[in-house]
Amino acid sequence: MPYQDETRWEQHLDNFRKAMRQLDAACRKTAYTDLERAGLVQIFELTFELCWKTLKDRLNHEGLTVMTPRETLRKAFEVEYLSQPEGEILLDALEKRELLSHTYEESIAKEAEQLIKNNYAPALNTVCIRLEQKRA
Repeated sequence: MPYQDETRWEQHLDNFRKAMRQLDAACRKTAYTDLERAGLVQIFELTFELCWKTLKDRLNHEGLTVMTPRETLRKAFEVEYLSQPEGEILLDALEKRELLSHTYEESIAKEAEQLIKNNYAPALNTVCIRLEQKRA
């Protein structure tokens, strides 16, 4: 039976898209202060959260039951909302979320910056575009 609230996933998608715009803007910077780098990590965490919740709601809308972020990402890969590289990148992001929050450690913060800019943000952007196409 399809998910009852048909607009919930679309509401999450709108918020995901807005967060993605902020993340894209943050990723365009070439140099960061410590505070800006911490902000980049925070907007990434928010965007990642909105991504998996949007996927979860879309899957529920289609009658597929998922609960956790990991389960959601795996199921999204199965139904081809994620490519294999995107799925692997987002599972990596899920595993490293705790590590990324330690922005007070300069080496970790710089690693987080590179991961977000080079891996995570591009994958999130692709998922956002793909979900936008599902809306139509």
